[in-house]
Amino acid sequence: MQPAYEYRDGSLFCEKVALSEIASKVGTPCYVYSAASILEKFRTYREAFGDTPHRICYAVKANFNLSVLALLARAGAGFDIVSGGELYRVLRAGGDPASVVFSGVGKTAEEIDYALEAGIHSFNCESEAELALVDALAARRGQTARVAVRVNPDVDPATHPYIATGLKEHKFGIDMSEAEGVYERAAALAHIRLEGLSCHIGSQLLDTDPLVEAVDRMLELALRLRARGVALAHIDFGGGLGIPYRPGERAPDVRAFIALLREKVTGTGLEVIIEPGRSIVGEAGVLLTRVLYRKRTGRKEFVIVDASMSDLIRPALYQSHHEIIPVRRLPSLGTVVADVVGPVCETGDFLARDREIANVMPGDLLAVCSAGAYGFVLASNYNARPRPAEVLVEGERWRVVRDRESYEDLIRGEV
Repeated sequence: MQPAYEYRDGSLFCEKVALSEIASKVGTPCYVYSAASILEKFRTYREAFGDTPHRICYAVKANFNLSVLALLARAGAGFDIVSGGELYRVLRAGGDPASVVFSGVGKTAEEIDYALEAGIHSFNCESEAELALVDALAARRGQTARVAVRVNPDVDPATHPYIATGLKEHKFGIDMSEAEGVYERAAALAHIRLEGLSCHIGSQLLDTDPLVEAVDRMLELALRLRARGVALAHIDFGGGLGIPYRPGERAPDVRAFIALLREKVTGTGLEVIIEPGRSIVGEAGVLLTRVLYRKRTGRKEFVIVDASMSDLIRPALYQSHHEIIPVRRLPSLGTVVADVVGPVCETGDFLARDREIANVMPGDLLAVCSAGAYGFVLASNYNARPRPAEVLVEGERWRVVRDRESYEDLIRGEV
């Protein structure tokens, strides 16, 4: 059972709220997030760093709900963004622009200019062309932009290929062997200040060995750059720590990993930046869905629910596993092996295949677990389906933090 969720008298609760209560008032499908879980995960990172100079920049792409961002902003988080839209969300949520780092391989001139106007902390630049563009746009404003160069350490993160970012064949970063030359040429640009070094090797990492290898390579490069006169002030190791999706999986120990980072950066004078996302919000969320039908086709059993790939695309896109549990537990009914599928007209519209789940019937509620990261942010209106509501639970209280879309919302902006 993920943190903040437990059964009480056979009913599944988030903190002190019964999920059946939320479903009855808000409807399904619906995302539910635990504020306590989010804050606990963030504080674990913050406390683990102790007095080591650091900046924890939450990866907005994992879950960009305004109330989630506001919760983290009040707790002292910085933010890692990858678009102008994410910056807009951070600012609307009360985030401090001076705590924002802007990552991403395809920043547009408009996005860079917006970030310069807002006064963000720094840009993680991924090519020499981007460095030149940031310099030119900063010059027009009479500013000097703080930048880090994202390098590719060529470390295999041993994760799904779609979320691996640290190998030479990936689009991200600059080859480590070229980094010193890039810094040397960038020093001639008058309106950028080369303050940092950055990397990110991938997401959902359950083994920290690849991360440690990347850290070692980055620190070796930082020493070489300093020997060449580059005045590095910070080093950004990215994010990527995973969460347990399957029974028996173990997530990395955040405290142990941060302790190792602290040991390795001691004496360097470098501020450490990290960009956790999934490991902060992933286990805080579930997707509530209601069973519509039971169906058997040949030897295949189907549980048809009202949530679909348009609400949670990870199983179809990444073949990812999410535990699916009943909101009302009735052990006497036993289990069934079935595909849990949605209403979208695609064979790829499934939440689980050949999964042993509770023997639920039409009208029963299910909770799709560990859906707080890369859930709603990847939702779409495919098949003209309104996107689900989002709910934040805080102790005994809960509130809708994003209304369910209406049919009218589906055509807003169209003529």
